[in-house]
Amino acid sequence: MKKLEIKGLTEKELSLIPKSFDVVGDMLIFSDFPPELEKKEKIIGEAFLNFHKNVKVVLKKIRQYSGEFRTPKLKIIAGERRKETIHTEHGCRLKLNPEKAYFSSRLSTERKRIYQQVKKGESVLVMFSGVAPYPVVIAKNSKPKEVYGIEINPLAHKYAEENIKLNKLSNVKLFCGDVRKVLPKINKKFDRIIMPLPKGAEHFLGLAFGKIKKNGIIHFYDFLEEKDIPKSSVEKIKRSCKASKKKCRILRTVKCGQYSPYKFRVCVDFKVI
Repeated sequence: MKKLEIKGLTEKELSLIPKSFDVVGDMLIFSDFPPELEKKEKIIGEAFLNFHKNVKVVLKKIRQYSGEFRTPKLKIIAGERRKETIHTEHGCRLKLNPEKAYFSSRLSTERKRIYQQVKKGESVLVMFSGVAPYPVVIAKNSKPKEVYGIEINPLAHKYAEENIKLNKLSNVKLFCGDVRKVLPKINKKFDRIIMPLPKGAEHFLGLAFGKIKKNGIIHFYDFLEEKDIPKSSVEKIKRSCKASKKKCRILRTVKCGQYSPYKFRVCVDFKVI
C-alpha cells in the first residue's frame, strides 16, 4: 500500500496528523486539525492532494457544527479555492457546499439501508431534508409513489431543488420552511417518515405521529452515549406515543455513526400500529 510522505515535518508533527477525515465529492475535510500543525497545514494539505488523486480541495473545520442550521466553518488549506462540490453516492449526484448546508457523507450506508426498505408505491416524507440526499437516493433507487422533503435552511433547499433536476426526478416535492408550520398544511398522510435531524428530533415526534398512516414506519435519529443505547431513544418514542395516543412497535435500533469516542448516532425504526 502506498504510504503518505510529507517532507519538512518532525516525527512528533507527523504523529499528530489526523488519521480520520471526510471526503465529500472532490473535497477532503479534516474535522479535528491540531492547532500545533497550523504553520504546516499548507504542506500537509498539498501532501494529501498529491496522495489522493480524486481530491481537488483540502479543508479543515475551524468551527464545529453550530447555529440554527447546524453548519461548520471551513478553511481551505490546499487546492482549488472553492467550497462547492458534487458528491456521488448510490448512483446519485448531490451538489452542495458543506459550509452552507448540513451534510454527512458518513451517512451514505445508512441512506442505503433506508432506501432498501422503501416499498413500491409508498408515500415517503423526509423531515429536515437538507440538500435532499434522502429524497434523491430513495426516488432514484426505490419505486416510491412520491417523496416529500421539508427543509428550513433556504440555501440547503436551493441545492435540494438543483439536485432534483440534476438527477432528473419527477416524483419529489420539496418545501422550504419550518416543519412545524409547513407540515400541518400538507393535506396527506405517509407510509414512511424519516427524521434525520442532527439533534433534537424528539421534539418533532408528535408532528410525525399526526402524519403517519396506520402501520406506517418512522425512522427516528438520535445521539446517545453507548450505555444509553437503545433505552434512552425508546423512552423518548414511548413518551411521545403516549402523548399522541398512538401505539408503537419498535422494530430495530441501528448504530449509524460515531459522533465522539463514546457517543453514537443511532436510528430507531418503529411501526405505528
